[in-house]
Amino acid sequence: MPSAKILEAKKETVSGLKEKIEKASILVLSQYSGFTVKEISELRKKLRAQDSEFNVVKNTILKRAMEAAGYSSLGQYFNGPTALLIGYKDPVSPVKTLVNYIKEVEKGEVRVGVIEKSVVLKEKILEISKLPPREILIGKVVGGFKSPIFGLVFVLSGTLKKLVYALNAIKEKKGGETK
Repeated sequence: MPSAKILEAKKETVSGLKEKIEKASILVLSQYSGFTVKEISELRKKLRAQDSEFNVVKNTILKRAMEAAGYSSLGQYFNGPTALLIGYKDPVSPVKTLVNYIKEVEKGEVRVGVIEKSVVLKEKILEISKLPPREILIGKVVGGFKSPIFGLVFVLSGTLKKLVYALNAIKEKKGGETK
């Protein structure tokens, strides 16, 4: 039986992990077997730049933290070596980085994810990794709003031009010049 000191340390670890899980905008459970320490360090460095973490955690500790955070339905995914990607801001960029890195090193795999408190299966995580970055998506939305406005301005300016031409034609027909 573990000592009280060890049990207390494990409880603190579970509690700290639970807090991170609750703050996260995205969580991804992945299998990392075959990764070298250097590869994991490189992946962590890339993810840190995106305000994300990649943690290798014992399954029992991770399972308890996930259950404490309200994700008890994920119990079936805690078999074998498990790592947890935690993203705090943009949910797409960290997933894209993880999936691309797994493809690059040809090791590991994505198991399941949680996006904005909703459980998402592997297939959806892989689809999300193919989305363009957030800035590009925002640009497309803004461009979508901008197009109809430009069309309206063009149509209205055409109507004004026709009015000016009509007034000029009337002026020339009457043969008068303005002073």
